[in-house]
Amino acid sequence: MDFKDFKVEDYIEKYSELILKIGLKIKEGDTLVIRGPIEAASFIRTLTKKAYELNAKEVVIDYRDAEISKLKFKNESLDVLTDIPQHKIDKENYYMDKKAKYLSITGGDPDAFKEVDSEKLLEANIASSKALRDFSDKMMANFTSWCVVGASIAPWATKVFPNLSEEEAVRKLWYEIFNTVRLFEDDPEEALEKHIENLSHYAKVLNESKLKELKYTSKKGTDLSVKLPENYIFAGATDVNSSGEEFIANMPSEEVFTAPHKDGVNGIVYNTLPLNYNGNLIDDFYLKFEDGKVIDYDAKVGKEYLRNILETDEDSKRLGEVALVSYNTPISMRKILFFNTLYDENASCHLALGMAYPSCIEGGEKMSIEELKERGLNYSLSHVDFMVGDETTNIVGIKEDGQEMQIFKDGNFVI
Repeated sequence: MDFKDFKVEDYIEKYSELILKIGLKIKEGDTLVIRGPIEAASFIRTLTKKAYELNAKEVVIDYRDAEISKLKFKNESLDVLTDIPQHKIDKENYYMDKKAKYLSITGGDPDAFKEVDSEKLLEANIASSKALRDFSDKMMANFTSWCVVGASIAPWATKVFPNLSEEEAVRKLWYEIFNTVRLFEDDPEEALEKHIENLSHYAKVLNESKLKELKYTSKKGTDLSVKLPENYIFAGATDVNSSGEEFIANMPSEEVFTAPHKDGVNGIVYNTLPLNYNGNLIDDFYLKFEDGKVIDYDAKVGKEYLRNILETDEDSKRLGEVALVSYNTPISMRKILFFNTLYDENASCHLALGMAYPSCIEGGEKMSIEELKERGLNYSLSHVDFMVGDETTNIVGIKEDGQEMQIFKDGNFVI
């Protein structure tokens, strides 16, 4: 599909169907919760219509308005911002306990909270995370199906394509979003299924290799050793919820991932793409680890926001995810900086500070928090991905018997 001939309206329904049929596998009797920016209302209406066509029992819409949120942060006291109303907690727990399927739409302004006091933002986020901990724990443990997708809205689109008019920027971003999920293929559903099979192959090889450690190096200076917990599981694009239903958590997804041992990360790692954290950019940063914990860091852009991430709680200085992404993925090859983690993380190997996914070790979904910790998985209020891979990234796996296995060479899988 050539961009000059591209019309959003010709593909928006196909995109909605791909998300609901392949991503979330909506079926008769399902409840669907859609969370997204108010600017994406038209897209959300299309999703709602398609969900009912797939015989969903109920569709619940939760709109977000960044401008209203910014006004609240600027004008309300910290006491108000950190007082999370019980009805909000009850609502989230109510739909989670019903095993509603969750669709989150990303597409906010990367600079939305640039003028907001960083300490205020940190305290409000911590309060919200604590109040919704039960909900978040179930989501991280795949109690129900969930999926994150993108929608082109003006503030985001004009940040990505500043040299285009607002209308053209929005159209261009939709075009790129559709490209990332292979929507322009003759049979998008088949193309996506084949892609998932390919990622599953990588995960299978890594799981059968019985690795005990990953070693990262790159020309940028990364020299990092990451220990893996016993009985680790590398997952591909698909996950399975507590009812045994498959789902795709991220669309697009180009990664295979697992959890590191929370005490077994040593060395230094440099970011390769900017991190957009709560509407603020962090870039040109490094993290130095010792026995799993960040002991030193710096950033040329957004250091105060990086500090906020690291100070969220006791274990936000430790890693909860290692994700492997080939440099030559379709997203990376288009050479577009999205200023959005969903897309930028699928153009680069990445790590995540904070919470580990329980599904990354055998039987983890049924373990208590203490059991997960005993087995080396990190537990935190936060989970923040940041990009560390480029065309010079090399990753060597150390097997349990001491043999070395080249996993990445010059930025790409070689297994």
